[in-house]
Amino acid sequence: MFDPKTASLAIFVCAYLLFVVFSRLRTAIAVCAACLLLLAGALSWKDAFWVINWNVMGIFVGTLAVADVFMKSRVPAYIAELIVDKAKNTAWAILFICALTGFISAFVENVATVLIVAPVALSLAKKLKINPMNMMIGVAISSNLQGAATLIGDPPSMLLGGFARMNFGDFFFYRGKPSIFFAVELGALASFLVLYFLFRKHKEKARILEVEKIRSWVPTVMLAALIVSLALSSFFVCGFSYMAGIICMAFGIIALIWEKLANKGAIIRGLRELDWDTTFFLAAIFILVGSLTMNGWIEAAAGYLSGLVGSNIFFGYTLIVFLAVFLSAFVDNVPFLAAMLPVAISMSSKLGVDPSLFLFGLLIGASLGGNITPIGASANIVTCGLLKKEGYEVRFKDFVKIGLPFTLVAVTTAYLFVWFVWSK
Repeated sequence: MFDPKTASLAIFVCAYLLFVVFSRLRTAIAVCAACLLLLAGALSWKDAFWVINWNVMGIFVGTLAVADVFMKSRVPAYIAELIVDKAKNTAWAILFICALTGFISAFVENVATVLIVAPVALSLAKKLKINPMNMMIGVAISSNLQGAATLIGDPPSMLLGGFARMNFGDFFFYRGKPSIFFAVELGALASFLVLYFLFRKHKEKARILEVEKIRSWVPTVMLAALIVSLALSSFFVCGFSYMAGIICMAFGIIALIWEKLANKGAIIRGLRELDWDTTFFLAAIFILVGSLTMNGWIEAAAGYLSGLVGSNIFFGYTLIVFLAVFLSAFVDNVPFLAAMLPVAISMSSKLGVDPSLFLFGLLIGASLGGNITPIGASANIVTCGLLKKEGYEVRFKDFVKIGLPFTLVAVTTAYLFVWFVWSK
């Protein structure tokens, strides 16, 4: 009989190593690993059901349906044409897409943001006749970065806001000092230079010969209504509730019905065309990470960290930020952040420092660390799934070569800003 605690860690580590080596089989590996956890008794069927973040799943499936109808309307292709015509060259067209993603992500959950922008990015790549992989990775990491800027942009931000009783304005100015928003934006400016460096070789200016004919503006209106609904719901519902998932699923059903009525499309066919491969992968990942949390591994790591710091404030702050960066590259940042928030408060109390220093540093590390790997954040997983659907396989190293420098520059800039503002 396997020890459940040991089994949870062993299966988790083996699964993630296999993701790196056999990226094409990631869904099969994740599902098999989740089944092994159940067979080993690392968590029950009931626990496995509840550790799945059904809010994120609802956001993903619902927004995917809306994005699919949006793509078929030809509006994304039309927007892509405008970007190509207005941009100085291909590099600036790509950078504009990433900037647009960041702006939307400050107000809408990251997975939804990626699904909203993806049709435009993919259409742009087709217009420019370039491989969309690097651009889509840029979209994913831009989404994860800017999502931490506001209370409503990302689940970790909502979690911190609820824990520290921060409102929307506190993310801009808190107790008379510049807050998280400015740290993230400085990181975004610095990481924007990284993206420019990566895409600088695309100096060609593409010329559009044919003008896209828009089939319908209804999906665009639907998408805009979805964005507004998601943003407004975050003001009225505290924490990362199920409201966002319900809203996205409702809009997804409306989109499928509209497609059937307007274009005589079959609802069953529309459902079949959705990315179920990534859907099952996401669910399995939640089970893998949830097993670590339920068996006490994250809590044990947090306790060890608290005892390791001693009385050195700068060391404690640096350790908590970059440990969060490293761990969030491989595990879901929501349960990690939930486990670490009490530890951050305890550490700040022992060291006699404003708890905002450790709390803000923890949020930055946990939110941005997921940008390093293709499995570090739900938005990354969704992006890789969209690319796979288009016929492009994202290898582990393909993502890391863009995500790692982007993350290190963004984190370091934000980390220094928080230290100089909140360590006094």
